[in-house]
Amino acid sequence: MADVSTVSPGPEPACVNEDGSICDRVFEVTGNATVAELSPLVVNGIAIALIVIAAFVLRWLVHRMISRATRGGGEGRVPALLAPLRERAPDALGPLLSERRAQRARTIGSVLKSVASFVIYGVAALMVLDQLGIQMAPILASAGVVGVAIGFGAQNLVRDFLSGMFMMLEDQYGVGDVVDLGDAIGTVEAVGLRVTTLRDLNGTVWYVRNGEVLRVGNFSQGFSVAVVDLPVAHTVPVDRAIQLALDTATEAAEEPSFSADVLEPPEMLGVDQITADTITIRLTVKVRPGRQWAVQRSLRARIKDVYDREGITAPYPAGRAFYQQQQQP
Repeated sequence: MADVSTVSPGPEPACVNEDGSICDRVFEVTGNATVAELSPLVVNGIAIALIVIAAFVLRWLVHRMISRATRGGGEGRVPALLAPLRERAPDALGPLLSERRAQRARTIGSVLKSVASFVIYGVAALMVLDQLGIQMAPILASAGVVGVAIGFGAQNLVRDFLSGMFMMLEDQYGVGDVVDLGDAIGTVEAVGLRVTTLRDLNGTVWYVRNGEVLRVGNFSQGFSVAVVDLPVAHTVPVDRAIQLALDTATEAAEEPSFSADVLEPPEMLGVDQITADTITIRLTVKVRPGRQWAVQRSLRARIKDVYDREGITAPYPAGRAFYQQQQQP
C-alpha cells in the first residue's frame, strides 16, 4: 500500500496564482482543485446571505423603533415622535386632538419607515453587487440619469410630497381644524402627504393637493374672536343700545353654558359703521378656537330679545313696522 505522504497533489487551479486569495488558501489546505475553485462562490454566497439577513433584521428593528415612537403612552399623551416638534393643536378640539396627533405621527412615521427601508435595502443591494464582482460606477451613473428623468416627470408629485411633509412638521393644520386653503373652506378630515381632505358646511368633500396650497387660514389655532355686529336705527339712543348689548353679553359669559368657551370678558367696541339707514354696533368676545360661530349666534339671539323688550328698533322700515305692530295692544 502506497504511503499517503508521497501522493502528489492534483492539478493546480488557475486561481492559485492570486496570492492571498480564498482559492489559494483553500487549495493549500485541501489540495483539491475543485473545492478551491468553488470556495469563492461559497464564501460569497454566505456573505450575501448574511448581508440580506442583516438588512431584514436592521429594517425590522428600525421600523419597530419608529412604531414605538409614533404611539402615545396613553390617552392624551403626545407620541414621542412629536415631542420635539412644535404643535399648535388647540385643546378645544377635544376628542379630535388625539386623532389629530395620531394621524400626524402615523404620517411622519410612514415617511420615516419608507426612507429607512430605501436606505437599508439600497446599501444592502450595493454590498451584494460588490460581492458578485459587478462594477458599481456604471450602475450608479445610470441610476442618476434615470432619477433625474423621473424627477422631471414627477415634479408635481414631488412638490405635493414635500409640501405635505413641511405641513406635518410645522403643524400648520390637522384633523378637526377649520381652515381656508384658498380653493376650499371647511373642516379638515384627513391630512396626507399628497392631498388634504376637507368637508365644507354643505357636506361637500374637497381634496386639495398640498402643492397647490399657497396660503393657509386656520380658524382653530390659539384662540378665536366672536364678532357680533348689531344694526340699529338712527332714532335709537346709541349709548343705551351699547350698554344693553354689553350687559347682556357679560351676563351670558358668566353662565356655565358660555363660561367654558369664553376666555375673556366681552369687549364693546362701540359704533363701528354709520350708513344712511343703519348704525352698526360691534361687540367682540375672545373664545376658544372654533367656538366663535356658536357664541356669535347665541349672543345675537339674546341681544335681539333684549332690544325688542327695551324698544331698540331695527334700522329697516320692515323691521320698524314689525316692532310697532308688536307694541300695539
